[in-house]
Amino acid sequence: MRRFARARLAGRVIRRLRRAGIRDARYHARPFEIRFTAPGDTEHTIIQLEPLLAGRYRRRQLDAFVAGLLRTSGLPADWDRAAPLLRPVLRGFAPGAPLRRRALPFLSEFVVVDQPDTMTYVTPAQSETWHVSPAEIHATARGNLSGAVLHGTATGPTVIRFVDDGDSYWTSHLLLEGWLARLSDQVGGTPVAFAPERGTLLVAADGSEHLPGLFAQAEEFYLRSVRGLTPMAYVSDANGCTVPYTAPPGHPLHHLVRRAERVLAMHEYARQAADSPVEMAPLTIAEGGRTRTVVKGGALLPEADEVAVGDRVLPWAEIAGTLSRVEDLFPPRWRASA
Repeated sequence: MRRFARARLAGRVIRRLRRAGIRDARYHARPFEIRFTAPGDTEHTIIQLEPLLAGRYRRRQLDAFVAGLLRTSGLPADWDRAAPLLRPVLRGFAPGAPLRRRALPFLSEFVVVDQPDTMTYVTPAQSETWHVSPAEIHATARGNLSGAVLHGTATGPTVIRFVDDGDSYWTSHLLLEGWLARLSDQVGGTPVAFAPERGTLLVAADGSEHLPGLFAQAEEFYLRSVRGLTPMAYVSDANGCTVPYTAPPGHPLHHLVRRAERVLAMHEYARQAADSPVEMAPLTIAEGGRTRTVVKGGALLPEADEVAVGDRVLPWAEIAGTLSRVEDLFPPRWRASA
């Protein structure tokens, strides 16, 4: 019923957009959003539908919402107006060609213009329009985050849960150098963060009794959420940059860390394939937690631990010399030689 309600709301909004002359409006079920290009714009505008569903908008309210949206959509034409509205966002695969830079395995840092009812991705071309470099756009977006400071000291095993109110961009705080490490007093140790979906950030101390349960909780949130981000855990490195949490063989969390890495890879490759007009081979998790793909026709291959070739299963390293990487694809894919 919930899926039906979501699809019905999306259909109502798209019909109103099309009556207003928007022909490319498309519903994306997993992030629960609609993307379209407003007249005169070159960048996609994104309507996040969750607030509309929660607000139970009636017909006239939806009409007014869409009308107001079309009046205010798009990016500011000059840098001075745009700069205060920029925010960094951490995302997995994103269709189109927005401005991005690699941040973490399978995740990139994008920049959006944050307006009251819409979020518009910035594209590389906007750098020329605003006469600023992509690096300055990214730096300005990061600088607009609050960098919230928490006070107090943990007296026992503690889990901090940040829930986004729509303006906080908590998961984006993982992009700020040193921010995660500064939570050590609040969690009672080296902070370990989980960002299972765009609006939720969970932080606990390394070695905490809560960590095994948080891996399971993060995977559940990631798989069930329409705004899933990552089931993996993250820590700060020596430079204050957020990096994946590691656990070598023999570590009590080793199998949980490996599973989170593989679940993220499998789902991000699936999202990429669903949006591509080119045939792409799937990534699956085989027995023992290994990732596997299959050579079939001209399908592009995801990176995997092992590859099925006919009736044989070979280690990736054994066929790597016969593969050529396809440029400008993220996550990366390879083409097998004939």
